[in-house]
Amino acid sequence: MDVASRTPFGSGTVDLQAAAVLVERMNIATTRGTTSRAMSLPNILTYGRIAAIPVVVGCIYAQSILDGPLWLRWVAVAIFIAAGVTDYLDGYYARIWNQQSAFGRMLDPIADKLLVASCLLMLAADGIIHGWSLWAAIVILCREILVSGLREYLAALRVSVPVTKLAKWKTTVQLVAIGFLLAGEAGDQVVPVVTQIGLLLLWASALLTMYTGYDYFRAGIHHLIKEDEG
Repeated sequence: MDVASRTPFGSGTVDLQAAAVLVERMNIATTRGTTSRAMSLPNILTYGRIAAIPVVVGCIYAQSILDGPLWLRWVAVAIFIAAGVTDYLDGYYARIWNQQSAFGRMLDPIADKLLVASCLLMLAADGIIHGWSLWAAIVILCREILVSGLREYLAALRVSVPVTKLAKWKTTVQLVAIGFLLAGEAGDQVVPVVTQIGLLLLWASALLTMYTGYDYFRAGIHHLIKEDEG
């Protein structure tokens, strides 16, 4: 018997070489499975949403800060709309094709927050969001930070807080508001009230943001109290 490859184990023997091959094959299968999930269509759509961020911001920066042509705002709007559509499609395909994954659940809300936050900051620098409207943007950004912190805390407790229908409506109103504001001056040349509609929708999304953020905060406090009492 080859001592290097076989060792006593109870009444039989263990083939160490065969065991090593089995472990290696399991590792390869696991790696392939993880890579496959990471490169699924829903996740690719999410990657596309993240990739759209510098393009949208760059177009608004070039038009507003560098005094570029107004058609750049329409390019930004078109890419932003495409990115918003992927927010719906990635979840839809993940459900119907059963391609839901922990990686996708982690990355999807991050992509949304990056897109919204970067656009709001750029619109504030652009001057489209100004005066009292800045408070609406601040509320939205603060809520995103609050929810991210609560999600991280609740995840450590293995507690999942489902996204409500109202939260989905909040996201929809928020994206529509940002779309109007990205059009800005270019949109006002077509319909003079485009910017004003965007600002009104921004305030509406801020109010919905406060309400849905309170739901997350209440859930987090509830589990925090239970954790301290336990």
